[in-house]
Amino acid sequence: MTTPTETETESGDDFYLPVSEDFTARAGQLLRAREVDVQGMAGAARAWQVVYSTRTSFHAPLPASGLVVTPTATTHAGEGAAALLYCPSFRGLGGRIAPSQLLPEGVADPALADVALALERGWTVAIPDGQGLGMTGLGALPFLAGHAAAHTVLDLARAVSTMADLDVSGGCVIWGYADGGRAAIFAAEQQPVYAPEVDLRGVAAGAVPANPRALVADIDGGPLSGLAMAGMVGLARAYAHLPVTHVLTEEGHHRFTHAQSLTATELLETYRHIPLGTWCERREPWNDPLWRYVLAAEAAAHLRPHVPVHLYHGSRDGLIPIAMSRALFAEYRLFDVDLSWRDYPTGHARTAVDAAADVLTLLSSYLLRRPARPIDASPSQTT
Repeated sequence: MTTPTETETESGDDFYLPVSEDFTARAGQLLRAREVDVQGMAGAARAWQVVYSTRTSFHAPLPASGLVVTPTATTHAGEGAAALLYCPSFRGLGGRIAPSQLLPEGVADPALADVALALERGWTVAIPDGQGLGMTGLGALPFLAGHAAAHTVLDLARAVSTMADLDVSGGCVIWGYADGGRAAIFAAEQQPVYAPEVDLRGVAAGAVPANPRALVADIDGGPLSGLAMAGMVGLARAYAHLPVTHVLTEEGHHRFTHAQSLTATELLETYRHIPLGTWCERREPWNDPLWRYVLAAEAAAHLRPHVPVHLYHGSRDGLIPIAMSRALFAEYRLFDVDLSWRDYPTGHARTAVDAAADVLTLLSSYLLRRPARPIDASPSQTT
């Protein structure tokens, strides 16, 4: 088993190094920003790496990083100056994988095509790295922790609205796919209570893993087993106040620690076809009472989104069953959410590409709607 070097786990950049003041700032406060060159990004005019204050699942303060990009294009007729909060798919628990660091370097990434489409429409695009990624020494990404992801997205929206060089007075929309779709959905659910002043107009979410317990049970022992290990690591970080690692064997603790530094590719390669039970005291650790509680708390549809929500999925998705999105759609219908749905006759990766144009059209229509309620111009006092 290899141990990651310092250069693999740390950015080596003081901009991403937390300082004491980062942990006392109001949620959504912009802590620092610096302009970066994004000439290789299609449709981009200017861009900033940003560090802002956010909250963990249980409201502990910490800094998070992201990238904000402005367009060369002007907004479409009828739209104001708007922002898209783009939630990236899962890239791993650690390593140098933060979008704010890689995208300005022109590293090939599926997000580039989606960001370019949004910039074409004249939207400012804000991309959160995710808690623990980008910033130095804050631990692994809390993968599958929906509240942490929602806070990170909504606090970036707050921070962007205070940037002097930006105009996002036309409201914002949120878009994500797979784990990014999960972040988008939780942000929609949390926005009315966590960030009511954010002028959110609508959300699009594809292939949402809305029920993590069902997903982990489905992929465990198969080629995607590394994602089950990632889920255990991520949720253990989010629920560190609970003794959830009690299910691990001694070797399991070593594996658990090692996994915290791995990218998605490394996780999939390392744990392919190895069941979680290999590293645990019981064969199906997700049935442990503490884990049943955690996984139930991390299911979507606990709260009602107050904005339109578009769900989409590929009928041939071999990673996240389409039944999971259909179940989420049915639960939201019971909440009387303003919903739309589309399925595509394709697999997981292809659906992400094929749906992009449809998603942008729908999000554009959401921006033309008036806010659901008057927006308080003063910043929230959420702590």
